[in-house]
Amino acid sequence: MSSMCAMKQTVLFDFDGVIADTEPIYDIFWGDAAQRYHVGYDDFPNLIKGTTMPYVLKTYFSNHSQAEIDQLCQELEAFESQMPFPQIAGSLDFIRLLKEHGVKLGLVTSSDDSKMANAFRALPIRELFDTIVTADRITRGKPDPMCYLLGAADLKTDPADCLVFEDSYNGIKAAQAAGMRVIGVSSSIAADKLQPLVHEVIPDFSHITMDHFKQW
Repeated sequence: MSSMCAMKQTVLFDFDGVIADTEPIYDIFWGDAAQRYHVGYDDFPNLIKGTTMPYVLKTYFSNHSQAEIDQLCQELEAFESQMPFPQIAGSLDFIRLLKEHGVKLGLVTSSDDSKMANAFRALPIRELFDTIVTADRITRGKPDPMCYLLGAADLKTDPADCLVFEDSYNGIKAAQAAGMRVIGVSSSIAADKLQPLVHEVIPDFSHITMDHFKQW
């Protein structure tokens, strides 16, 4: 990575499971939905982590009627409008720390604009990011690298100079396919399963300093 003096570092954050501890909440919703809509996958919540809703519908609900799909989308919208957004320990402080040191920051999420509007009301972080890439800005979601490449392009940064924080298999694949270094956050997947896939694994950001960032 580039030197701190040149301030060319760019950090791209996933949202769910990295900034907000929402994955366990989504697990409940999608576990229930998988049973009610007879999706046929035992581990459906983990299977779709990091992916966009259009991808989920196309891949797993193509055999369902439009009425069922509409109903599911309405259920998800209602669920997300009421869901809490507890932060991953230390995540907001770490984002602010990077901002204070002149690091360029991007938020790259598979969530859509509507969901993120709810999130930003709960977590005052929108203005901390120099760019935000949501599902509404892309045509191919994670594990495709499109979202991360778009984030780098927005910030006029070479992908090789980007550090990514991710918690899901699909997100890790997307960032690595974009040529970026990934730090895994073991909020929803066990650290020992993430470790072989990423540069380093952290449980949260509660003890992360600029020294850690420089080492990464």
